[in-house]
Amino acid sequence: MQSELSQIQAFFNTEYPLNQNGLNELFGLFKVEKVAKGETLLVANTTENYLRFLNSGVVREYYATPDKETNINFYAEPQFITDLSSFINDTATNKNQECITEVELLAVEKNAFRDLLDKYECGKSFIEISFQRLLKQKELFEYNRITKTPDELYKELIIYRPNWLDNIPQYHIASYLNVTPETLSRIRKRIS
Repeated sequence: MQSELSQIQAFFNTEYPLNQNGLNELFGLFKVEKVAKGETLLVANTTENYLRFLNSGVVREYYATPDKETNINFYAEPQFITDLSSFINDTATNKNQECITEVELLAVEKNAFRDLLDKYECGKSFIEISFQRLLKQKELFEYNRITKTPDELYKELIIYRPNWLDNIPQYHIASYLNVTPETLSRIRKRIS
């Protein structure tokens, strides 16, 4: 189990330097889960009940209507992938999450996590910082979607998310850019 925790320990040491006793107790709550490619982790209109950390693999996050799925994010590096708003507020999520590859997760149940937050004051700062980052990311995403062309968005992926282009099927990238796969092919030809 120690090797499975190395990524999350490194994440906390760099991103959220918190009380060591609280962290050790938190790490003890996580359970390792292996999830197969194509499996669903989160379904719209349900409540997020687990704090989940992606140890390895790729997960896509998307909105779905009866007619269309639109990718809104991909997780391809060690990080939390929980819908924090649903998790903290006990509300239904609008998001879906699916494994694009086999995935290894660390997960802790909501009530156990809340008990830990009550015990250690530092847990509140984790939630506050996480929400601030989530809000900043969402605002940047919305701004980019409205103000930038698909060509510009693709160029940003080349610079800031090259691992997405290497590990995620092109039709998912096209959905993320809100273009057809054929349009993405033309964008790729123009840029290369």
